Amino acid sequence: MIRFVFDFLSPYAYLAFHALPELAERHGRPIEYVPVLFAGLLNHHGQKGPAEIPAKRVYVFKDCLRTATRMGLPLRPPPSHPFNPLHALRVSGQAPPELRRDVVRGLFAAVWETGEGVSDPAVVERIAAEAGMSPEAIAAATSVAGKQLIKDHTAEALRAGVFGVPTMLVDGELFWGLDSFDHLDRFLGGTDPVPADLLDLWRHVRPSAGR
Repeated sequence: MIRFVFDFLSPYAYLAFHALPELAERHGRPIEYVPVLFAGLLNHHGQKGPAEIPAKRVYVFKDCLRTATRMGLPLRPPPSHPFNPLHALRVSGQAPPELRRDVVRGLFAAVWETGEGVSDPAVVERIAAEAGMSPEAIAAATSVAGKQLIKDHTAEALRAGVFGVPTMLVDGELFWGLDSFDHLDRFLGGTDPVPADLLDLWRHVRPSAGR
């Protein structure tokens, strides 16, 4: 199993969503789509998001556009960024497993392909319905349990050491970002060049200076 931890806010998560199935299929691993609130990860770790740093914001958008073009994927600016992704996350969290990939695909497309965005709940619900979600499942996104699910997913991701999106969790190991796919590929293929005992040496390095 590969747990794909994502937020619709991230253009890198959009690109990774499209790149991951081929890699997962090649290694015979199913994908579990896990929506989390990126802002919750940032708040926990005391970080700013890339879009909150003006110079980095411009660079990230241009880097993603170049990468999307290389991958043959459309990439269009969303109506606004950052935006509130909560309703989209909650609805995707209520999608049945057999529909979740299609729901997530449609919502990512609304943000990064069509320019429609997911800030309007009616747009989110229309996309979910088009992907086959029932009215009852869509309505469950605004229930207490539906809201709690995203909090639980985010808390679980934090316990696993997640600090950003996209993150792929597999066999107790964490791979962050689209640029980690080569490492993930080798890990899944049993050819990780770094043995576990050597990785553990770095896990326990402690700081001796601060700022």
